[in-house]
Amino acid sequence: MSFSSKILKWYGQNKRSLPWRNSIDPYRIWLSEIILQQTRVAQGTPYYLSFLEAFPTVDDMAKAKEEEVLKLWQGLGYYSRARNLHATAKIIVNEYNSVFPDSYNELLKLKGVGDYTASAISSICFNEAKAVVDGNVYRVLARYFGVDIPINSSKGIQYFKSLAQKVMDVEHIRDYNQAIMEFGAIQCSPKKPLCLHCPLSESCVALQKGLVGQLPVKIRKVKVRDRYFNYLVPIYKDEKGDVFTSLQKRNAKGIWQNLWEFPLLETSANMNLQEINTKYHDIFGDLGKVEILSYHDRPIVHKLSHQNLHTSFWILNTTVDIPFKVKVQNIEQYPVPVLIADFMKAFKF
Repeated sequence: MSFSSKILKWYGQNKRSLPWRNSIDPYRIWLSEIILQQTRVAQGTPYYLSFLEAFPTVDDMAKAKEEEVLKLWQGLGYYSRARNLHATAKIIVNEYNSVFPDSYNELLKLKGVGDYTASAISSICFNEAKAVVDGNVYRVLARYFGVDIPINSSKGIQYFKSLAQKVMDVEHIRDYNQAIMEFGAIQCSPKKPLCLHCPLSESCVALQKGLVGQLPVKIRKVKVRDRYFNYLVPIYKDEKGDVFTSLQKRNAKGIWQNLWEFPLLETSANMNLQEINTKYHDIFGDLGKVEILSYHDRPIVHKLSHQNLHTSFWILNTTVDIPFKVKVQNIEQYPVPVLIADFMKAFKF
C-alpha cells in the first residue's frame, strides 16, 4: 500500500467531526482555513461558528464594518488575518460577483491567500490537484522521508512543495489533503507522536534512525524584541454621574493595527510612579489634581511571536474632563487586544 493510500485509510478511521469538514462551500472553507492559520482547532472552532452566525455569507461579511470583524476576532491574535478576511470579502463581492475563484492561480490573487490556503480551497472545493503544505504536512513528510532541509528556507519550501505534489493522491485530492493535515495533527504530532501505532512506522526514516524528535528542521530567524508599554487609564465622573475612560485607535502598521487601547506611553524601560507623574501630561495635558495608582506590583510580560511586551497599567483618577473619552459602560463594544480585554474584565471601573 502506498504512502497516500495509508494516509487515506487512516483518515477514514480517525478523522475528527469538524463543522467545516462536510462542506465544499468555498466561503466556509476559506473562513475555516484563515481562522486555523496559527491557531489550534480547539481554539478556532468557536470562532468559526461565531463568524458563520454573524456573517452566513460572504456578502454579509463584506457589508460589515471592519470593527465588527475585529471584535469577533478578538483573542485569536495575528489580527492582520481579520483585516485581510474583511478586505477579501469585499473583493469577492465587488470584483467576482460574490462567487469565489475556482482555481489555485486565481485564488492566489486574493488578499491574505497564499500557497497553502489557495491549495486547500482549490482542492477541497473544486477538486484541483494541488497539494497542501502546512506545519502538519511539513512534519509528516520530513519525518517519513527523513528530510533535514529547513522548512522555513527557500530551498525547503520548494523541496517540500514538490515532494507533496509527488506523493499526493490525485484522484482523491479533496480527502487526501485533509487526511495528511489531520494525520500530522493527531498521529504525527509535534510532541509525543503515536509512533508505536502508526501505519507508516515500518517505512518511516525518522523512526528507523531515531530522528523523530529532531525533524522537521527549522531555522530560528526572528530575534525577540523587548518593548515597554505603559497604559494610562484615566477615570473621570461627570456631573451626571457617568463614568468615562479614554480609548484610542492604533492606526499605525504593526501589532494590533485598527484595534483600540488605552492611551499609551511606550518607553525604553519600565517606568515608576514618579516618571508617570511627569509624563502623563504629554497625552492628557493638565488634569489638575490627579491620583495615580499602579494596577500591578510588577509589569505583565505579554509574549508575542517576535516581541515581549512589558506592560504596566496606571490608573489616573481625575475630576477634570479627559480627551478621547468613552463611557465605561460602552468599552466592551470596542475591538481590543487580548491584553487590554483581560484588564477590562479584571478591573472594576
